[in-house]
Amino acid sequence: MTRDRELITPGQRFGERLGRPTSAESLQQKVHRAERDTLELGWQTMIDDGSAITAAGLVAAARRRFVTGAGKSYALAYLLVTDLSVGLAQVQLVDAASGQGVSALTDVRPTDVLVAISLRRYRPETAALAGAFAERGGRVVAITDAIDSPVGAAAEVLITVPTTSASHVDTVTAVVSACHLLTTLAAASAKGARRRIADRELITDQLGLYPQE
Repeated sequence: MTRDRELITPGQRFGERLGRPTSAESLQQKVHRAERDTLELGWQTMIDDGSAITAAGLVAAARRRFVTGAGKSYALAYLLVTDLSVGLAQVQLVDAASGQGVSALTDVRPTDVLVAISLRRYRPETAALAGAFAERGGRVVAITDAIDSPVGAAAEVLITVPTTSASHVDTVTAVVSACHLLTTLAAASAKGARRRIADRELITDQLGLYPQE
């Protein structure tokens, strides 16, 4: 694990993991084993520390829910917002670059929660936004890959999952599972989630967004 944390860039990881000749079949098996082990470790970590359950309680009880992430983590943040919005109201994707993060910071309340996703190589704007949000009285949940991740300094709840892989790119398999678990737990305990989901189904039918074959 220590050696893996030293492989900071995709170039370093490519040389270490893919630089030696190998067959596609053996590489496929290697990636499969690594993904399976990383996913299992991620789930076991969340089960042992209860971080996802604690985070879901904050998200469900919040008046407004903001989600942020930059770079690769932006796609994960978008996924989390999409899924959370199915069962919860007042869910918004924010970032520093577009100015949405600045707008959110101007009106932070103690009942607001920011979920910040940050993976190595950690983008500084995510930690900065999380820090400013916490300083203004908001509550921060961080989803990251290490306990010493920069975003963790501002987090009330830290969900830490591994991203170790057999590829030149870090895996997000366990991160996606963490987001999925957070979404499920939050919706299950949020008031009005069942009604909101039913209303969404009616609206999507009215708009013909998912026409039946």
